[in-house]
Amino acid sequence: MTDDRPLVIVSNRGPIRFLRDASGERVVRRGGGGLVTALSALTASRPLTWVASALTDEDAVVAQEGVYEDGGLRLRLVAHDREEYDRYYNVFANPTLWFIHHYLWGLALEPSVDRNVRLAWEAGYLPVNDRFAEAAAEELELAGERAVAMVHDYQLFMVPDGIRRRLPHALIQHFTHIPWPDPDYWRVLPEDIRSAIHGSLLACDVVGMHTARYVRRFLRCAEEFAGAETDVGAGTASLGGRTVRVRPYPISVDPAEFRRLARSPQVRAAATTIRAERPEKLVLRVDRTDPSKNIVRGFAAFDLFLDDHPEWRRRVSMLALLDPSRPDIPEYAEYVGAIQRAARAVNDRHYDADWQPVDLRISDNFPEAVAAYTEYDVLLVNAIFDGMNLVAKEAPLVNRRDGVLILSENTGAYAELREYAIGVNPFDIQQQANAIHEALTMRPAERRERIRGIREQVREHDIAAWIAGQLRDL
Repeated sequence: MTDDRPLVIVSNRGPIRFLRDASGERVVRRGGGGLVTALSALTASRPLTWVASALTDEDAVVAQEGVYEDGGLRLRLVAHDREEYDRYYNVFANPTLWFIHHYLWGLALEPSVDRNVRLAWEAGYLPVNDRFAEAAAEELELAGERAVAMVHDYQLFMVPDGIRRRLPHALIQHFTHIPWPDPDYWRVLPEDIRSAIHGSLLACDVVGMHTARYVRRFLRCAEEFAGAETDVGAGTASLGGRTVRVRPYPISVDPAEFRRLARSPQVRAAATTIRAERPEKLVLRVDRTDPSKNIVRGFAAFDLFLDDHPEWRRRVSMLALLDPSRPDIPEYAEYVGAIQRAARAVNDRHYDADWQPVDLRISDNFPEAVAAYTEYDVLLVNAIFDGMNLVAKEAPLVNRRDGVLILSENTGAYAELREYAIGVNPFDIQQQANAIHEALTMRPAERRERIRGIREQVREHDIAAWIAGQLRDL
Protein backbone atom coordinates (compact mmCIF):
# COMPACT_ATOMS: atom_id res chain seq x y z
CA MET A 1 0.00 0.00 0.00
CA THR A 2 2.02 2.92 -1.27
CA ASP A 3 -0.86 5.31 -1.95
CA ASP A 4 -2.13 8.13 0.27
CA ARG A 5 -4.88 6.09 1.94
CA PRO A 6 -5.91 7.73 5.27
CA LEU A 7 -4.70 6.02 8.47
CA VAL A 8 -6.46 5.93 11.81
CA ILE A 9 -3.98 5.00 14.56
CA VAL A 10 -5.50 3.74 17.83
CA SER A 11 -3.34 3.44 20.96
CA ASN A 12 -3.69 4.05 24.67
CA ARG A 13 -1.01 6.77 24.66
CA GLY A 14 -1.01 9.39 21.97
CA PRO A 15 1.62 11.49 20.19
CA ILE A 16 0.77 14.67 22.11
CA ARG A 17 -0.13 15.51 25.70
CA PHE A 18 -1.52 18.75 27.05
CA LEU A 19 -0.58 20.50 30.29
CA ARG A 20 -0.92 23.92 31.96
CA ASP A 21 2.20 25.93 32.79
CA ALA A 22 2.75 28.09 35.87
CA SER A 23 0.92 31.02 34.25
CA GLY A 24 -2.12 28.88 33.44
CA GLU A 25 -1.43 28.74 29.69
CA ARG A 26 -1.93 25.49 27.77
CA VAL A 27 1.32 23.72 26.88
CA VAL A 28 1.63 21.08 24.16
CA ARG A 29 4.24 18.35 24.67
CA ARG A 30 5.22 15.90 21.95
CA GLY A 31 5.23 12.23 22.86
CA GLY A 32 8.55 10.39 22.73
CA GLY A 33 9.68 7.04 21.43
CA GLY A 34 10.28 5.46 18.05
CA LEU A 35 6.67 4.44 17.48
CA VAL A 36 5.33 7.98 17.88
CA THR A 37 8.19 9.39 15.80
CA ALA A 38 7.67 6.91 12.96
CA LEU A 39 3.89 7.10 12.80
CA SER A 40 3.81 10.87 13.20
CA ALA A 41 6.21 11.16 10.26
CA LEU A 42 3.51 9.61 8.08
CA THR A 43 1.59 12.90 8.25
CA ALA A 44 3.89 14.19 5.54
CA SER A 45 2.65 11.59 3.05
CA ARG A 46 -1.01 10.90 3.94
CA PRO A 47 -3.88 11.99 6.22
CA LEU A 48 -3.32 10.66 9.75
CA THR A 49 -5.83 10.51 12.58
CA TRP A 50 -4.73 9.35 16.04
CA VAL A 51 -7.20 8.11 18.66
CA ALA A 52 -5.75 7.96 22.19
CA SER A 53 -6.66 8.28 25.87
CA ALA A 54 -6.99 11.65 27.58
CA LEU A 55 -4.41 11.02 30.32
CA THR A 56 -3.86 14.47 31.85
CA ASP A 57 -6.43 16.91 33.21
CA GLU A 58 -5.77 19.19 30.27
CA ASP A 59 -6.12 16.24 27.87
CA ALA A 60 -9.66 15.80 29.24
CA VAL A 61 -10.41 19.49 28.53
CA VAL A 62 -9.15 19.05 24.93
CA ALA A 63 -11.31 15.94 24.59
CA GLN A 64 -14.39 17.97 25.55
CA GLU A 65 -13.46 20.66 23.02
CA GLY A 66 -13.46 18.15 20.16
CA VAL A 67 -10.65 17.19 17.82
CA TYR A 68 -7.19 18.79 17.95
CA GLU A 69 -5.50 19.36 14.61
CA ASP A 70 -1.83 20.17 13.98
CA GLY A 71 -0.62 20.15 10.38
CA GLY A 72 -1.34 16.72 8.93
CA LEU A 73 -2.25 15.22 12.33
CA ARG A 74 -5.82 14.95 13.61
CA LEU A 75 -5.89 13.93 17.30
CA ARG A 76 -9.05 12.49 18.88
CA LEU A 77 -8.67 12.12 22.65
CA VAL A 78 -10.99 9.73 24.46
CA ALA A 79 -11.93 10.74 28.03
CA HIS A 80 -12.55 8.04 30.63
CA ASP A 81 -14.16 7.73 34.03
CA ARG A 82 -11.26 7.67 36.50
CA GLU A 83 -12.33 4.51 38.34
CA GLU A 84 -13.17 2.70 35.11
CA TYR A 85 -9.78 3.58 33.64
CA ASP A 86 -8.02 2.40 36.82
CA ARG A 87 -9.71 -1.02 36.53
CA TYR A 88 -8.85 -1.20 32.83
CA TYR A 89 -5.21 -0.17 33.15
CA ASN A 90 -3.99 -0.96 36.67
CA VAL A 91 -5.89 -4.20 37.28
CA PHE A 92 -6.63 -5.92 33.97
CA ALA A 93 -4.12 -4.66 31.39
CA ASN A 94 -1.41 -4.29 34.02
CA PRO A 95 -0.64 -6.59 35.70
CA THR A 96 -3.08 -9.32 34.55
CA LEU A 97 -2.48 -9.30 30.77
CA TRP A 98 1.12 -8.08 31.05
CA PHE A 99 1.98 -10.88 33.49
CA ILE A 100 0.35 -13.50 31.24
CA HIS A 101 2.24 -12.32 28.16
CA HIS A 102 5.58 -12.32 30.02
CA TYR A 103 5.01 -15.55 32.01
CA LEU A 104 5.37 -13.68 35.31
CA TRP A 105 2.74 -15.43 37.41
CA GLY A 106 3.95 -18.07 39.89
CA LEU A 107 0.95 -20.30 39.23
CA ALA A 108 1.12 -22.21 42.51
CA LEU A 109 0.06 -19.09 44.39
CA GLU A 110 -1.07 -16.49 41.86
CA PRO A 111 -3.15 -15.19 40.26
CA SER A 112 -6.58 -15.76 41.73
CA VAL A 113 -9.20 -14.63 39.24
CA ASP A 114 -11.53 -13.17 41.84
CA ARG A 115 -14.33 -10.60 41.77
CA ASN A 116 -11.78 -7.81 41.41
CA VAL A 117 -10.33 -9.24 38.19
CA ARG A 118 -13.78 -10.04 36.80
CA LEU A 119 -14.93 -6.48 37.65
CA ALA A 120 -11.80 -5.06 36.01
CA TRP A 121 -12.74 -6.94 32.81
CA GLU A 122 -16.46 -6.19 32.79
CA ALA A 123 -16.47 -2.67 34.26
CA GLY A 124 -13.06 -1.49 33.08
CA TYR A 125 -11.40 -3.19 30.13
CA LEU A 126 -14.57 -3.81 28.07
CA PRO A 127 -16.15 -0.34 28.38
CA VAL A 128 -12.84 1.48 27.81
CA ASN A 129 -12.13 -0.64 24.73
CA ASP A 130 -15.67 -0.06 23.46
CA ARG A 131 -15.25 3.68 23.87
CA PHE A 132 -12.06 3.49 21.83
CA ALA A 133 -13.80 1.42 19.16
CA GLU A 134 -16.67 3.91 18.92
CA ALA A 135 -14.28 6.83 18.48
CA ALA A 136 -12.18 4.91 15.95
CA ALA A 137 -15.24 3.89 13.93
CA GLU A 138 -16.45 7.50 13.81
CA GLU A 139 -13.04 8.66 12.60
CA LEU A 140 -12.89 5.90 9.99
CA GLU A 141 -16.27 6.97 8.63
CA LEU A 142 -15.12 10.59 8.47
CA ALA A 143 -11.91 9.57 6.69
CA GLY A 144 -13.82 7.64 4.02
CA GLU A 145 -14.13 4.05 2.88
CA ARG A 146 -10.45 3.83 1.90
CA ALA A 147 -9.26 4.49 5.47
CA VAL A 148 -7.28 1.91 7.45
CA ALA A 149 -7.38 1.31 11.21
CA MET A 150 -4.07 0.39 12.90
CA VAL A 151 -4.73 -0.62 16.53
CA HIS A 152 -1.83 -1.03 18.96
CA ASP A 153 -1.08 -3.34 21.84
CA TYR A 154 -2.54 -5.40 24.66
CA GLN A 155 -4.53 -2.57 26.24
CA LEU A 156 -6.83 -2.58 23.19
CA PHE A 157 -7.42 -6.23 22.31
CA MET A 158 -11.20 -5.74 22.12
CA VAL A 159 -11.12 -2.71 19.82
CA PRO A 160 -11.04 -4.67 16.51
CA ASP A 161 -14.29 -6.45 17.38
CA GLY A 162 -15.88 -3.14 18.36
CA ILE A 163 -14.89 -1.55 15.04
CA ARG A 164 -16.00 -4.58 13.02
CA ARG A 165 -19.47 -4.57 14.62
CA ARG A 166 -19.91 -0.92 13.70
CA LEU A 167 -18.18 -1.02 10.30
CA PRO A 168 -18.35 -4.54 8.81
CA HIS A 169 -16.22 -3.64 5.77
CA ALA A 170 -13.46 -1.70 7.57
CA LEU A 171 -9.81 -2.59 6.96
CA ILE A 172 -8.30 -3.31 10.41
CA GLN A 173 -4.87 -4.24 11.69
CA HIS A 174 -3.80 -4.95 15.28
CA PHE A 175 -0.15 -4.98 16.36
CA THR A 176 0.94 -6.51 19.68
CA HIS A 177 4.20 -5.08 21.03
CA ILE A 178 4.77 -7.76 23.69
CA PRO A 179 5.40 -11.54 23.49
CA TRP A 180 2.55 -13.90 22.67
CA PRO A 181 2.36 -16.73 25.24
CA ASP A 182 1.61 -20.41 24.73
CA PRO A 183 -2.05 -21.54 24.87
CA ASP A 184 -1.65 -23.24 28.25
CA TYR A 185 -0.57 -20.01 29.92
CA TRP A 186 -3.63 -18.23 28.54
CA ARG A 187 -5.71 -20.71 30.54
CA VAL A 188 -5.03 -18.54 33.58
CA LEU A 189 -7.99 -16.52 32.29
CA PRO A 190 -11.58 -17.85 32.30
CA GLU A 191 -12.75 -19.38 29.04
CA ASP A 192 -15.12 -16.55 28.13
CA ILE A 193 -12.42 -13.89 28.53
CA ARG A 194 -9.66 -15.65 26.59
CA SER A 195 -12.12 -16.61 23.84
CA ALA A 196 -13.37 -13.03 23.56
CA ILE A 197 -9.83 -11.64 23.24
CA HIS A 198 -8.81 -14.06 20.49
CA GLY A 199 -12.14 -13.67 18.71
CA SER A 200 -11.69 -9.91 18.67
CA LEU A 201 -8.23 -10.13 17.14
CA LEU A 202 -9.64 -12.44 14.46
CA ALA A 203 -11.96 -9.58 13.50
CA CYS A 204 -8.84 -7.96 11.97
CA ASP A 205 -7.59 -8.31 8.42
CA VAL A 206 -3.95 -8.37 9.55
CA VAL A 207 -2.50 -9.22 12.97
CA GLY A 208 1.09 -8.16 13.57
CA MET A 209 3.64 -9.58 16.03
CA HIS A 210 7.38 -9.00 16.45
CA THR A 211 8.62 -12.49 15.57
CA ALA A 212 7.64 -15.69 13.77
CA ARG A 213 7.79 -17.41 17.17
CA TYR A 214 4.93 -15.23 18.43
CA VAL A 215 2.98 -15.72 15.19
CA ARG A 216 3.06 -19.51 15.64
CA ARG A 217 1.84 -19.21 19.22
CA PHE A 218 -0.98 -16.88 18.25
CA LEU A 219 -2.16 -19.26 15.54
CA ARG A 220 -2.26 -22.14 18.05
CA CYS A 221 -4.27 -19.95 20.43
CA ALA A 222 -6.66 -18.88 17.64
CA GLU A 223 -7.35 -22.52 16.89
CA GLU A 224 -7.84 -23.57 20.52
CA PHE A 225 -9.78 -20.58 21.88
CA ALA A 226 -11.70 -19.24 18.88
CA GLY A 227 -12.10 -22.38 16.75
CA ALA A 228 -10.24 -20.89 13.78
CA GLU A 229 -8.79 -23.00 10.98
CA THR A 230 -5.12 -22.12 10.84
CA ASP A 231 -2.30 -22.58 8.35
CA VAL A 232 1.03 -22.01 10.08
CA GLY A 233 2.99 -22.13 6.83
CA ALA A 234 0.81 -19.47 5.21
CA GLY A 235 0.39 -17.50 8.43
CA THR A 236 -3.41 -17.41 8.23
CA ALA A 237 -6.39 -18.02 10.47
CA SER A 238 -9.87 -18.44 8.99
CA LEU A 239 -13.09 -17.94 10.92
CA GLY A 240 -16.65 -17.07 9.90
CA GLY A 241 -15.83 -16.82 6.21
CA ARG A 242 -12.93 -14.40 6.79
CA THR A 243 -9.20 -15.04 6.51
CA VAL A 244 -6.81 -13.14 8.79
CA ARG A 245 -3.16 -12.72 7.85
CA VAL A 246 -0.83 -13.07 10.86
CA ARG A 247 2.61 -11.64 10.14
CA PRO A 248 5.91 -10.91 11.92
CA TYR A 249 7.09 -7.29 11.80
CA PRO A 250 10.14 -6.77 14.05
CA ILE A 251 9.99 -3.21 15.35
CA SER A 252 13.18 -1.16 15.24
CA VAL A 253 14.56 2.32 15.86
CA ASP A 254 15.58 5.43 13.91
CA PRO A 255 19.41 5.30 13.65
CA ALA A 256 19.64 8.95 12.60
CA GLU A 257 17.70 10.02 15.68
CA PHE A 258 20.18 8.27 17.98
CA ARG A 259 23.14 9.79 16.18
CA ARG A 260 21.59 13.22 16.80
CA LEU A 261 20.90 12.39 20.44
CA ALA A 262 24.48 11.22 21.00
CA ARG A 263 25.77 14.59 19.76
CA SER A 264 23.42 16.68 21.92
CA PRO A 265 24.91 18.86 24.68
CA GLN A 266 22.97 17.05 27.43
CA VAL A 267 24.24 13.63 26.36
CA ARG A 268 27.82 14.83 25.89
CA ALA A 269 27.84 16.36 29.37
CA ALA A 270 26.47 13.15 30.92
CA ALA A 271 29.03 11.05 29.00
CA THR A 272 31.86 13.22 30.35
CA THR A 273 30.68 12.53 33.89
CA ILE A 274 30.38 8.78 33.28
CA ARG A 275 33.90 8.66 31.80
CA ALA A 276 35.31 10.49 34.82
CA GLU A 277 33.67 8.06 37.27
CA ARG A 278 33.99 4.73 35.47
CA PRO A 279 36.60 2.07 36.20
CA GLU A 280 38.60 0.24 33.53
CA LYS A 281 35.54 -1.68 32.26
CA LEU A 282 31.83 -0.92 32.46
CA VAL A 283 28.91 -3.38 32.36
CA LEU A 284 25.69 -1.53 31.57
CA ARG A 285 22.02 -2.29 31.83
CA VAL A 286 19.25 0.18 30.89
CA ASP A 287 15.74 -0.97 31.76
CA ARG A 288 12.44 -0.11 33.32
CA THR A 289 11.80 -1.37 36.87
CA ASP A 290 9.56 -4.07 35.45
CA PRO A 291 9.63 -7.66 36.79
CA SER A 292 9.97 -8.95 33.22
CA LYS A 293 13.38 -7.26 32.85
CA ASN A 294 15.05 -9.77 35.22
CA ILE A 295 17.15 -7.16 37.01
CA VAL A 296 17.54 -9.11 40.26
CA ARG A 297 19.01 -12.14 38.47
CA GLY A 298 21.29 -9.81 36.54
CA PHE A 299 22.75 -8.51 39.80
CA ALA A 300 23.10 -12.09 41.04
CA ALA A 301 25.01 -13.00 37.87
CA PHE A 302 27.39 -10.06 38.33
CA ASP A 303 27.89 -11.10 41.96
CA LEU A 304 28.75 -14.65 40.86
CA PHE A 305 31.12 -13.31 38.18
CA LEU A 306 33.04 -11.37 40.84
CA ASP A 307 33.24 -14.51 42.99
CA ASP A 308 34.50 -16.60 40.07
CA HIS A 309 36.97 -13.97 38.84
CA PRO A 310 38.43 -11.99 41.76
CA GLU A 311 41.07 -10.59 39.40
CA TRP A 312 38.35 -8.23 38.11
CA ARG A 313 37.72 -6.64 41.51
CA ARG A 314 38.07 -2.83 41.33
CA ARG A 315 38.54 -3.06 37.53
CA VAL A 316 34.87 -3.38 36.51
CA SER A 317 31.52 -2.02 37.72
CA MET A 318 27.91 -2.50 36.69
CA LEU A 319 25.95 0.69 35.98
CA ALA A 320 22.20 0.06 36.21
CA LEU A 321 20.08 2.93 34.88
CA LEU A 322 16.46 2.08 35.64
CA ASP A 323 13.39 4.06 34.66
CA PRO A 324 10.58 3.85 37.28
CA SER A 325 7.66 1.84 35.92
CA ARG A 326 4.01 1.66 37.08
CA PRO A 327 4.61 2.57 40.74
CA ASP A 328 0.86 2.47 41.49
CA ILE A 329 0.75 -1.31 40.88
CA PRO A 330 1.76 -3.29 44.01
CA GLU A 331 3.74 -5.93 42.14
CA TYR A 332 5.91 -3.25 40.57
CA ALA A 333 6.47 -1.37 43.83
CA GLU A 334 7.52 -4.64 45.49
CA TYR A 335 9.95 -5.39 42.66
CA VAL A 336 11.69 -2.03 43.12
CA GLY A 337 12.36 -3.07 46.72
CA ALA A 338 13.79 -6.39 45.52
CA ILE A 339 16.06 -4.55 43.06
CA GLN A 340 17.40 -2.25 45.76
CA ARG A 341 18.01 -5.14 48.16
CA ALA A 342 19.83 -7.16 45.49
CA ALA A 343 22.13 -4.26 44.55
CA ARG A 344 22.90 -3.56 48.20
CA ALA A 345 23.73 -7.25 48.81
CA VAL A 346 26.30 -7.28 45.98
CA ASN A 347 27.90 -4.07 47.24
CA ASP A 348 28.00 -5.32 50.83
CA ARG A 349 29.59 -8.66 49.86
CA HIS A 350 32.31 -7.04 47.75
CA TYR A 351 32.73 -3.90 49.84
CA ASP A 352 35.71 -1.70 49.03
CA ALA A 353 36.01 1.92 50.14
CA ASP A 354 37.30 2.98 46.70
CA TRP A 355 35.03 0.87 44.49
CA GLN A 356 31.29 0.35 44.11
CA PRO A 357 30.52 -2.88 42.21
CA VAL A 358 26.90 -1.94 41.38
CA ASP A 359 25.94 1.67 40.73
CA LEU A 360 22.13 1.63 40.85
CA ARG A 361 20.28 4.75 39.64
CA ILE A 362 16.48 4.78 39.51
CA SER A 363 15.32 7.87 37.65
CA ASP A 364 13.78 9.04 34.40
CA ASN A 365 16.92 10.35 32.70
CA PHE A 366 17.03 9.48 29.02
CA PRO A 367 20.07 11.69 28.16
CA GLU A 368 22.07 9.84 30.82
CA ALA A 369 20.99 6.50 29.34
CA VAL A 370 22.11 7.53 25.83
CA ALA A 371 25.40 8.77 27.31
CA ALA A 372 25.90 5.39 28.97
CA TYR A 373 25.20 3.74 25.60
CA THR A 374 28.32 5.44 24.26
CA GLU A 375 30.51 4.21 27.16
CA TYR A 376 29.72 0.55 27.90
CA ASP A 377 32.10 -2.37 27.35
CA VAL A 378 29.36 -4.95 28.02
CA LEU A 379 25.61 -4.45 27.61
CA LEU A 380 23.49 -6.88 29.64
CA VAL A 381 19.95 -7.54 28.34
CA ASN A 382 18.71 -10.60 30.22
CA ALA A 383 14.93 -10.13 30.17
CA ILE A 384 12.75 -13.05 31.25
CA PHE A 385 10.60 -12.41 28.17
CA ASP A 386 10.49 -9.25 26.07
CA GLY A 387 8.48 -8.45 22.95
CA MET A 388 11.54 -6.94 21.27
CA ASN A 389 13.86 -4.94 23.59
CA LEU A 390 14.97 -1.83 21.75
CA VAL A 391 17.90 -1.17 24.11
CA ALA A 392 19.68 -4.05 22.34
CA LYS A 393 19.25 -2.14 19.05
CA GLU A 394 19.71 1.43 20.26
CA ALA A 395 22.90 1.17 22.31
CA PRO A 396 25.24 -0.41 19.73
CA LEU A 397 24.42 2.36 17.25
CA VAL A 398 26.19 5.00 19.36
CA ASN A 399 28.67 2.94 21.42
CA ARG A 400 32.31 4.09 21.12
CA ARG A 401 34.04 1.13 22.79
CA ASP A 402 33.04 -1.84 20.58
CA GLY A 403 30.78 -2.99 23.40
CA VAL A 404 29.61 -6.61 23.50
CA LEU A 405 25.89 -7.42 23.77
CA ILE A 406 24.75 -10.19 26.14
CA LEU A 407 21.19 -10.99 25.05
CA SER A 408 18.42 -13.16 26.50
CA GLU A 409 17.18 -15.83 24.12
CA ASN A 410 13.63 -14.87 25.19
CA THR A 411 13.72 -11.39 23.69
CA GLY A 412 12.27 -10.63 20.28
CA ALA A 413 15.60 -9.00 19.37
CA TYR A 414 17.35 -12.36 19.72
CA ALA A 415 15.78 -13.60 16.46
CA GLU A 416 17.62 -10.81 14.59
CA LEU A 417 20.80 -10.30 16.63
CA ARG A 418 21.70 -13.78 17.91
CA GLU A 419 24.59 -14.09 15.44
CA TYR A 420 26.27 -11.00 16.89
CA ALA A 421 25.40 -11.32 20.60
CA ILE A 422 26.34 -13.69 23.40
CA GLY A 423 23.05 -15.48 23.95
CA VAL A 424 21.97 -16.49 27.45
CA ASN A 425 19.16 -18.30 29.19
CA PRO A 426 17.65 -15.59 31.46
CA PHE A 427 17.18 -18.07 34.32
CA ASP A 428 20.74 -19.45 34.20
CA ILE A 429 22.77 -17.21 36.49
CA GLN A 430 26.01 -19.15 36.01
CA GLN A 431 25.72 -18.84 32.22
CA GLN A 432 25.18 -15.10 32.54
CA ALA A 433 28.21 -14.78 34.85
CA ASN A 434 30.29 -16.73 32.32
CA ALA A 435 28.96 -14.49 29.53
CA ILE A 436 30.13 -11.37 31.38
CA HIS A 437 33.63 -12.84 31.62
CA GLU A 438 33.59 -13.89 27.95
CA ALA A 439 32.52 -10.40 26.89
CA LEU A 440 35.17 -8.66 29.00
CA THR A 441 37.98 -10.85 27.68
CA MET A 442 36.87 -11.04 24.03
CA ARG A 443 39.48 -10.22 21.39
CA PRO A 444 39.18 -6.66 19.98
CA ALA A 445 38.71 -7.88 16.41
CA GLU A 446 35.77 -10.06 17.41
CA ARG A 447 34.21 -7.23 19.41
CA ARG A 448 34.39 -4.95 16.35
CA GLU A 449 32.92 -7.60 14.08
CA ARG A 450 29.98 -8.28 16.39
CA ILE A 451 28.96 -4.65 16.91
CA ARG A 452 29.38 -3.96 13.18
CA GLY A 453 26.92 -6.76 12.46
CA ILE A 454 24.35 -5.34 14.88
CA ARG A 455 24.66 -1.87 13.36
CA GLU A 456 24.21 -3.14 9.82
CA GLN A 457 21.15 -5.17 10.81
CA VAL A 458 19.49 -2.24 12.59
CA ARG A 459 20.27 0.29 9.85
CA GLU A 460 18.87 -1.98 7.15
CA HIS A 461 15.79 -2.93 9.19
CA ASP A 462 14.98 0.42 10.82
CA ILE A 463 11.71 1.90 12.04
CA ALA A 464 10.81 3.11 8.53
CA ALA A 465 11.14 -0.45 7.19
CA TRP A 466 8.88 -1.68 10.03
CA ILE A 467 6.15 0.77 9.01
CA ALA A 468 6.60 0.13 5.28
CA GLY A 469 6.22 -3.64 5.64
CA GLN A 470 2.91 -3.28 7.44
CA LEU A 471 1.53 -0.77 4.95
CA ARG A 472 2.49 -3.04 2.05
CA ASP A 473 0.66 -5.99 3.55
CA LEU A 474 -2.41 -3.92 4.35
